[in-house]
Amino acid sequence: MKLFALSDLHVGHTANRAALETLEPRPNDWIAVVGDVGETEEHLVYTWRVLNNRFKKVLWTPGNHELWSLPSDASGLRGVAKYERLVEVCREHGVLTPEDPWVTWPDDPTLHLAPMLLLYDYTFAPDDVGPEGAVAWAREERLRCRDEDLLHADPYPSIVEWCHARVDAAEKALSALPEGHRALVMSHFPLRRDLTRLPRIPRFNVWCGTRRTEDWHTRFPIDTVLSGHLHMRATDWRDGVRFEEVSLGSPKHYSHSLGAEGYLRTILPAPNMPPSGQGGPLWHR
Repeated sequence: MKLFALSDLHVGHTANRAALETLEPRPNDWIAVVGDVGETEEHLVYTWRVLNNRFKKVLWTPGNHELWSLPSDASGLRGVAKYERLVEVCREHGVLTPEDPWVTWPDDPTLHLAPMLLLYDYTFAPDDVGPEGAVAWAREERLRCRDEDLLHADPYPSIVEWCHARVDAAEKALSALPEGHRALVMSHFPLRRDLTRLPRIPRFNVWCGTRRTEDWHTRFPIDTVLSGHLHMRATDWRDGVRFEEVSLGSPKHYSHSLGAEGYLRTILPAPNMPPSGQGGPLWHR
């Protein structure tokens, strides 16, 4: 039995739907989908139908794209209400979400699979910029994430407050793990600034996470961290903890001849840790 992972499916692109269809059936295995399936309920439903026909169990945490409120969406749902509707859609298809109790891995009852919605608070900006100036700082390089127009935090006053509420809840859950148990954390947004390697658009990192999670891997019993968002596939190790960026990405970010099958990452059983317990990145094609 294996756990696989993939993120940033972006099935609104015809090419990405074709890529997803290349996945081979694995009726005894599970898959973690680490955000950015698409932008609409239809994108979710399509994806869950494909994956439920190929895997025994599907787990999901949202990315920023799922949370967008598009002008074409007749529901008018925003923020938490939009997220709660997505959770309903997932449950209708048997997909586990961040709102469900963490399940343990069948081959290791001390390992909890923990999908999380954590968001970001602009603190990945440099110290001399600060979160208040982060968006303007990115704008100096002609960068502006579409989240600023499409991702709403209602009823929270801002994405920062929503992020902090989610981090508070996640820390409480991690602190409540039984002695000797560990978590396999799944967050669309990277937990550490040093893993947001974006050589072409470095200032985009202000929309990539929160400094509040940077020491989680040493504060809490975390076994592995899965993330996406960057479209920069890599394996890193920090203090003996494995960090996996598992994106497929937009059509320009992967080889179409390989399909999604060529980018499916094996998470469990876990590989051996490098001798130093540090290092990386190991880049993936």
